[in-house]
Amino acid sequence: MTIILTLNPGSNSLKADVVEVRTGQRFGCESEIQTSAMVENIGKDKPASFSRMQGRETAESHDVEAKSFADATGALLDWLREQAGEHGVSYEDVALAAVRVVHGGEQFEKPVIVNTAVEGEIEALERFAPLHNARSLEVIRALRKHAPEMKIAAGFDTSFYRKMPEEAWRYPLPPELADNHGIRRYGFHGFSHRSLLERYAIETKRPLEEVRLVSLHLESGCSATAIRDGVAVDNSMGVTPLEGLMMGTRSGSVDPAIVQVLMERAEMNVDEALDVLNKKSGLLGISGISLDTRVLMKQLGNPRVALAMEMFCYSVTKQVGAYLAALGGAEAIIFGGGIGEDEPMVRARVCRALRWAGVELDEEVNKRSIFQPGRLSAPNAGLAVWTLPAAEAAQIAFESAALA
Repeated sequence: MTIILTLNPGSNSLKADVVEVRTGQRFGCESEIQTSAMVENIGKDKPASFSRMQGRETAESHDVEAKSFADATGALLDWLREQAGEHGVSYEDVALAAVRVVHGGEQFEKPVIVNTAVEGEIEALERFAPLHNARSLEVIRALRKHAPEMKIAAGFDTSFYRKMPEEAWRYPLPPELADNHGIRRYGFHGFSHRSLLERYAIETKRPLEEVRLVSLHLESGCSATAIRDGVAVDNSMGVTPLEGLMMGTRSGSVDPAIVQVLMERAEMNVDEALDVLNKKSGLLGISGISLDTRVLMKQLGNPRVALAMEMFCYSVTKQVGAYLAALGGAEAIIFGGGIGEDEPMVRARVCRALRWAGVELDEEVNKRSIFQPGRLSAPNAGLAVWTLPAAEAAQIAFESAALA
């Protein structure tokens, strides 16, 4: 048995999970989360909040001083030292801290122990994921400061896609130009999609190397992955996490010349134009209200909200259809992530549009399945539909455990 502390930085949050990886375990989703905590509203005007989680429920919550991700890391380490022992695990049990890093470029195929060279590579890749990688580095450096005795590993979201075929990862640009500047499709949300694949294989008792499916990670950031014979062969995100599906605040795939239009007509610079595409578009931009589907679902009478949800579902439907064509068919579509597990309406709209592919949703089962994993399609459906948890922390811990 190995105890791993995973740290997963978000846009303004940092989640910590203490995960038990057992000897002889085959898949990441079999890891057991012992206890979890989160710091939210990091660096915001309002006070940051600390929450101890019990599953998906908040067991306790209070304000905490966290103006940076370094502060949040310190607060979570303090919690682990002072309180976590009451919930079945102690600081001394932790063999390794594993930090999720969004962009690993072409360099990293699996988690690695962080040293000066690795830290430099993560920093160099900030050009493709400036906010994401910078936050991970801040967490790593805070760990080194506040827990100097602890081993630190970095796990990369891009690792799952290292076997993508060239026709999928290469953009139709002059190769000498693209290769000189690292311009290619890297793929993201790898820990989530790998966990969905492995959980599906367990649930269906299917050999991993025979599984062919389309997996969906749907939450604030959204992506789809095409999986053939247990290998990720395409992902909807690209050189950065901006490409692909419509997301919470990100536009997803749009005409790249929109940046030029915004610069010329709206008198923006490049950074301002990209800020619109990354932070002011998607569900938030179209609805004008929120990026949170839980909020939007209560206001479907608002035409902009209704349009935002229609566009979101349409975006997912198009991507699934494209991947079914690229794979030559599949055995299942997997809905994962907060929206994928929590929003029956989204699943229903996408699945109704995919009836041509053999999808036949059991509408009553779908309505009842809110954070309840299982099969949603009728028994005789030609293309199965499942909702499964995207177990990122469990996957990160499992893949990092060998480094402890």
